Amino acid sequence: MFRRLLMFFLCTVCYVTNSFAADYVDEINLSTEKHGEGQRVIYEMNVGSFTTEGTFAAAQARLEELKALGIDIVWLMPIYPRGGGINSPYAATNFQETNPKYGTIADLKAFVSRAHELQMEVWLDWVPNHTATNAEWVTTHPEYYATSGGSMIHPNNYGDVWQLDYNNPDLIDAMNACLKFWIDEADIDGYRCDYISSPKIPASYWQSTIPMIKSHKAITFLGEADIASDATRLKNVGFDYDYAWQFQSSLANYGTSNTAARLKAFINTLLDKSASLSFGRMLYVTNHDQNYNESKKTLTQKYGDNRYPLTVLAYTVYGMPLIYNGQETGGNQALDYFNDTKINWNTKDEKMRNTLRTLFALKHAVPALSDARQSADNPTTTLLNVSDNTSVLAYARTLGDSQVLVVLNMGTTATSATVEGITAGDWSLWLDSETIAQGTSRKQTTLNATHTFSLDAKGYRVYILGTYPEQDINQQTAIQSIPSSTQVDDRWFTLSGQLISKPSKHGLYIHAGQKVVIR
Repeated sequence: MFRRLLMFFLCTVCYVTNSFAADYVDEINLSTEKHGEGQRVIYEMNVGSFTTEGTFAAAQARLEELKALGIDIVWLMPIYPRGGGINSPYAATNFQETNPKYGTIADLKAFVSRAHELQMEVWLDWVPNHTATNAEWVTTHPEYYATSGGSMIHPNNYGDVWQLDYNNPDLIDAMNACLKFWIDEADIDGYRCDYISSPKIPASYWQSTIPMIKSHKAITFLGEADIASDATRLKNVGFDYDYAWQFQSSLANYGTSNTAARLKAFINTLLDKSASLSFGRMLYVTNHDQNYNESKKTLTQKYGDNRYPLTVLAYTVYGMPLIYNGQETGGNQALDYFNDTKINWNTKDEKMRNTLRTLFALKHAVPALSDARQSADNPTTTLLNVSDNTSVLAYARTLGDSQVLVVLNMGTTATSATVEGITAGDWSLWLDSETIAQGTSRKQTTLNATHTFSLDAKGYRVYILGTYPEQDINQQTAIQSIPSSTQVDDRWFTLSGQLISKPSKHGLYIHAGQKVVIR
């Protein structure tokens, strides 16, 4: 009966797949309904690297693939014409034009429109601190730039850019006009703001600009800084998300280690720094800086086989997950974003890809993995005691009656570990490192309050409290109609497939093989 119910629901997502949804993960990720704030995943895309053509149009044609992966927000790295001599995307010559290699403003608008059809958002990378040394403003508005001894200044000794002057109100007006420009021209949904920790950009600028832009359109602002730990002067200026930069740096320093105690310390620091905040946090294991600018560039170079369990950790312990383009292939290609190195899509890592898309389905479907701007509204994260095993980490996340259990083995050999403090009862195993390379699955099990787990080397499992339809590996569900002779089950399910009693809250459910709206 579960298969017949799933067949019915999958008819609502055929606009993406055209033929079939492969598994319950597709069912969730390909939903025609937009996932709400707190349930979203962000994807950093360099347009020039993402496809062979390196254009908006070519990237647009592959948006459905990102939807199936579980992506909700596409953050486009700077799309402006480049200058300054070394071709950095962060050295723009004009903030109201597109890089001609990528396409036109009309092409960008079409990209955004298609993303919106797929219930996805598009955020642009905004570079507020500087322009290229050969930017148009250098000639037309030299007064927009900071000077010392009559000469323009290279911030941080970056020779390809000049520092903008935020003491000049005309510069502020010009920058704000550019922010509005992309909302009006392309209907974008947010900005990732580069180098907001710059001492040359006063906090007062963001305090006035963010609400002003949001009054123009209710967009989202992500600030590139660890505001909670480092750029603390920006805590109350209006950013919606910051980078949990310190946490990622800790994971990179952990690298190929194999003890759980250090990870517990990192988690406790993250939770402590995130307390009493009024903005959300973005967590990640890599991005364009870590992938290209650091000596250890790829995920394997940084983390070795820990790249799998640390990905699970980063995307379940707190906050909004970020994935960098190409990470779904295994993240083992260093991408030169100055020269738009093309992603090698022929490289396959099904273990990483299936792990990611399952984690993102969990993010979409399970409230205990949601994130919130007010820290008090976030799920609680509880580190659980593990007996007689120093390599295994276990924690639970809880929001109301929703609960997730994560168990990670950082050791280099298979092991058994006894975990205490579990909510005893029926659980559903959604992610199992031993089988995920072959495909997704979902299995019911019973866990005791003190339970012994057997884990493979660098193994991981993610359980959800409750009862869900089971699915075997590689069990595909064709999109087809339900025959009239089918005997209909009278049970109620959430759209993610969880068996529930008759709902008392408003919402959309599956009952007797049909989608039912409870008002």
